[in-house]
Amino acid sequence: MPRRRSPSSSSSTAPRNRTPQPVRVRRRTFGDFVKAFLAFVALLALLAGVPFALAVTAGWPFPETFEPMEWLKQDISVGTFLSILTFVVWLAWAQFTACVLVEMKAALSGVGVPGRVPGAGPSQLLARQLVAAVLLVGATAASFTPGLSQLGQSLDGNQRPTVAAAQQTPGLFAQQQEQASGAAAALAEQASHAEAAASTGAKQQGDTKFYRIQPPEGRHHDSLWEISERHLGDGRRYKEIFELNKDRTQPDGSKLSEASLIRPGWIMEMPGDARGGELVEMPDEAPGLTPEVRQQIRDYDRTGDHAQGGGGGAAEVSVPDQRPAPAPAPAPDEAGGQEHAAPARETSSFGLPEALLAAPLLAAGLLGALGHRRRQALWQSAFAGIGGRRGMEPPTPTGDAQDVQDALLVGADPEGVRLLDRSLRGLAASLAAESRPLPTVYAAWLTRGDLHLQLAQPSGKPPAPWQLGQDETLWMLAKDDAGRYEDADTAAPFPGLVSLGTMDDSRLLLNLEAVPGIVSLSGSEADRAAVFASVAAELATNGWSDRMTITLVGFGEDLTPLAPSRLRHLDGIEALIETMEAETRQRRGALGAAGHDSVLTGRTGPAQHTRWAPHLVLLAAEPSAEDAVTLAELAADASRLGIGYLVGTGDGELPGAAWEMEITGEGRLLAPLLGIELDAQLLPAAQQRAVVELFVEADPERGPDGPGDTPPFLVDISEQGRPAVYARLVGPYEIIGLDTPDGERSALLHEALALLLLHREGVHPRVLSSALWPRGVTDDVREALIERLRAWLGADPDGTPRLGTDSTGRLTLAKSVVSDLDVLRSLYHEATQGRGVDSRAVRGRLLTDALVLVRGPLLADRPEGRYRWLGHEIVDAQLPLLVADTGLALSEFHMEKDRAEKAIEALNAALRTASSDERLWNELLRATHALGDPARLTALAADLLGRSGARGLPPRTEALLDELLPAWRDDAALAG
Repeated sequence: MPRRRSPSSSSSTAPRNRTPQPVRVRRRTFGDFVKAFLAFVALLALLAGVPFALAVTAGWPFPETFEPMEWLKQDISVGTFLSILTFVVWLAWAQFTACVLVEMKAALSGVGVPGRVPGAGPSQLLARQLVAAVLLVGATAASFTPGLSQLGQSLDGNQRPTVAAAQQTPGLFAQQQEQASGAAAALAEQASHAEAAASTGAKQQGDTKFYRIQPPEGRHHDSLWEISERHLGDGRRYKEIFELNKDRTQPDGSKLSEASLIRPGWIMEMPGDARGGELVEMPDEAPGLTPEVRQQIRDYDRTGDHAQGGGGGAAEVSVPDQRPAPAPAPAPDEAGGQEHAAPARETSSFGLPEALLAAPLLAAGLLGALGHRRRQALWQSAFAGIGGRRGMEPPTPTGDAQDVQDALLVGADPEGVRLLDRSLRGLAASLAAESRPLPTVYAAWLTRGDLHLQLAQPSGKPPAPWQLGQDETLWMLAKDDAGRYEDADTAAPFPGLVSLGTMDDSRLLLNLEAVPGIVSLSGSEADRAAVFASVAAELATNGWSDRMTITLVGFGEDLTPLAPSRLRHLDGIEALIETMEAETRQRRGALGAAGHDSVLTGRTGPAQHTRWAPHLVLLAAEPSAEDAVTLAELAADASRLGIGYLVGTGDGELPGAAWEMEITGEGRLLAPLLGIELDAQLLPAAQQRAVVELFVEADPERGPDGPGDTPPFLVDISEQGRPAVYARLVGPYEIIGLDTPDGERSALLHEALALLLLHREGVHPRVLSSALWPRGVTDDVREALIERLRAWLGADPDGTPRLGTDSTGRLTLAKSVVSDLDVLRSLYHEATQGRGVDSRAVRGRLLTDALVLVRGPLLADRPEGRYRWLGHEIVDAQLPLLVADTGLALSEFHMEKDRAEKAIEALNAALRTASSDERLWNELLRATHALGDPARLTALAADLLGRSGARGLPPRTEALLDELLPAWRDDAALAG
């Protein structure tokens, strides 16, 4: 695939120094020392003089006794106001003192942006300026925090640091792409410098500038702060220099790892807009440089490609080279050749939501989570009230919810999710076995089943079966090799991956928690909302993550039912900032205490299930300028802590954005600086509401009614209701009433009929074809199969086809076509809610007939590789519960007449299909106890203990055994 390029300007408004001059270091002037002395005097006066003057003139601000009631009875006088004013002055002094301490701590420790003292904007600014003036003349200035401002500037101006200068680095996806990362506190001034950054353009190879660290003179040491101040015009931009040179090998063999630790003789690459006579642009033409230094600069320049993804640098992605597409295979026919055919997708959507049809990973996550939710509701309905069942039939969706459910069934790619999950966990396990850390992964591409990981920086040779891609920052795993991986007992290494969209045949997943900074998204509010909803839904339900927290702000309160344990909604940005400031501090402390550099080094270690889950923030509401500054500061160190930020903006300008993306009205996701143009993955508002409706209806806590009691299809169980076509699904698959079709077509026709029998409400034609041909099929093949199925089923005596189509276009079966599962449901319903309620004899006969129908699990002899769609159904959970309910009801029927042996027989019959149902075992214990045979009860208890294994018996069963067989614990201990 040809690589896409984004245009970038090579012009620069900064003067180019084509006549290099000898490097010189600015010495401290007399004026510098005067300023430092005056700042010291001012600090001394404010910190010591003010409290001394207050103590002498006004005294201690707090009263000697605490008598509030007496104070309220006193008259308000001038003295009262003076006392209040004095107390306010004392508070202002205390706040200023706290500001000085905070600034001093940050300056001396060199840890980055100082903490904010609440309500102390001007006071903290003054303290920062005074502390800076005092420390700037000493060696400590090298590690001073980049929050300094120039004296006399406004508070607002001082809170808007500068943006990192754009530069070009060779990339795999775009040959010309710009860095988008800068200093922690400097991130917020991006908007004010955007015009300058655009004019300076991308740095060309011939315009690279270098600076050589000078030896100390007296107490003065060269520092990144002063270099930035001299050549970039602002000392706060020192981190841009740091990021350009971090982890690059210096002439003495060491590397720059901390901004405050630089050595004489080191070489620093400078941002493209650096200026000044001390810089070297063309070492070969610099008369003041020795040949040795020239060679050192040339060698250092060759290491510049490290910035392609260095930790803390700009997030860059590239499109991997694609393998040639396989030669087109003949279209699969209905005879069963789909497993070896090339993908052949259907061209018509039949009114299903295209957004979900085009999002296979999102659809698979939603479908899996929905099935899990429905099973929860089913089990809770069965076990919450032993004495009073609430039913087991989940509601049948209609309207938009039905269309969305069908779109999920058609679009889902559970096999792709399974391969992605196993591949990533397998990679983590292989690296752990080799004692290698996880690499930082910015993005992943899925291309025809092959998985490509975009690394932040070269990380050596990947473990087999992974291979290097077109360069050392791409690791590739072929689809066939991915199939070797089994489930690995290791934590999910990259749970923050989320789909953004597709380019040609490649799907891009961005690792939100690894991007060094904020990911911004601009566009209209409705288009942004569709992207945010898609990202939130996939993160909440994906299959390649273990645990995570997803915080939604400005949208998504109705999305929380998708995953209440993952999704959290906050009312506003203030609550978000308060939450994230606390969590950022907590994670920094936890990493430091554990001795880890980042969450990646701890995620697969002993603490993998405690503190390394990602926290992803999705902020749809555009933040104010002040809030944007705070978010930029928080996001500067977020990738190391496992925190990611996706923030919406209306105009595309957001401070601290490492990725700037735009969603267009045509559904295109653009990132011009990275050369990305994707067909965006969206979840529009209508589909979002329908998805939420599906989850709300399946919520086990929805209400006291729970699932319904009435089966979706009741059969006439009288002699006159004998069906024309009878299919036995409970146990081995048999069909009575139809001729067996030709051998080549039999398997597909049987499978199609089974799907229709399990969905009496109707099956969408695309759902049917996607179930039979998971890799896709053409429209004509699908229509041919439907016609053959219609001809095979035939028509009723009145001429009505047994395979029809309802008003929505879904395929339905006539009432004359039934299955034993339909009969089983109808018999149980009639026995417990119909004629059996008033007639004991009828109830016993119906329950006995129902239990006779149970011959084993559903479709017990189905061929391997077929009926994969059963993984999306909950009938595998419904059938054992239905059989257990039938056995319990029949046991109760016999126990009413003290027929314990008959009750035991009914329970044992039910246990053959529902062997793990605790209710059946408990009733079996009671029925056996009713026989009055202690030896038989003891044997049953021993058998039950053996089946329970290491998990032990459930609490209810233990309590029942304590009641029926008090000595069972002693017998178990002796047997053990």
